[in-house]
Amino acid sequence: MTEEFIPSADQIVEHNEQLASSFDDGDLSVAPTLRLAVVACMDSRMDIFKILGLENGEAHIIRNAGGVITDDVIRSLCLSQRLLGTREIVLLHHTDCGLQQVSEDQFKAELEAELGIKPRWSLEPFDDPYSDTMQSMQRLVLTPFVDASYLRGFVYDVRFTTARHESSDAAFEAAEKELRGFLAQMARGDREIVITREPRKR
Repeated sequence: MTEEFIPSADQIVEHNEQLASSFDDGDLSVAPTLRLAVVACMDSRMDIFKILGLENGEAHIIRNAGGVITDDVIRSLCLSQRLLGTREIVLLHHTDCGLQQVSEDQFKAELEAELGIKPRWSLEPFDDPYSDTMQSMQRLVLTPFVDASYLRGFVYDVRFTTARHESSDAAFEAAEKELRGFLAQMARGDREIVITREPRKR
């Protein structure tokens, strides 16, 4: 027998009313004061502000299942940088992620069997959070819509409350290697793709 589900919206509203009585952040700027954007997993064990020692108004926090660099995350980062002036990007993945425990083929097959249609989007499951962080960094290095000059990647250990660093240099090197392979297959033309470690001029 499954446990009865009780919605939490009423409780959340009560919490908000208590907050409103002492709210003092009304004068915060819409632009993050640290000019920082964080991309993280939606895992409920991760309090991003607490983990990174951030305060309200200091950073944009972009979250989804796995902290995956999807088109929508790139859209958000592009707006964050171009409209609201952020310059630095921090990726925060973590150990014991739900995406390490799911099969994409099985998940989609179950949806198709139940709904009669298979989703277009990818779940993007992974085995190793460190390799997945590097892949996410490579995607940001390669997209033309995001300035990845100040990019850092970390894996948060949910058991010990620590975050291990993944070198952005390795992401640049992997991205450069991928681009070299891509460019080797292209005919010589007018366009040139360059990845640089130097910050872009604003």
